[in-house]
Amino acid sequence: MSEARTFILAHDLARRRAVAAVAEAPAGYVIRVEEPRRNLTINAALHAKLTEIARTREWAGKRWNVEIWKRLLTAAWCRATGQSVLMLPALDGAGVDIVFRRTSELTQAECRDLLAFIEAWEAETEAAA
Repeated sequence: MSEARTFILAHDLARRRAVAAVAEAPAGYVIRVEEPRRNLTINAALHAKLTEIARTREWAGKRWNVEIWKRLLTAAWCRATGQSVLMLPALDGAGVDIVFRRTSELTQAECRDLLAFIEAWEAETEAAA
């Protein structure tokens, strides 16, 4: 057993194979069970929502592209959910940089939560306008 193996725990047979692989693994091997990362469907929904916002919204007096909206909304979601968002002096000394989680690293549940946050933000900012 020298290559990495991945098991998607979708049914009992997959679970049994995973258990067998754990039982056969040499000492020192690492086992990690984690929630799945976002999938293409969730990713498409997120980018559709961000594209809609980029087409219809302004922030700080300007229209921004999808990437900037993704960064703004992800940073706001991180703060709203108690996750760390760092504001650090820029490495080149020109202002500050904001460091937060990348959406590609989100689990499916986190991505759904981010989408719900964005929709709530939209509703709140539309009501205030």
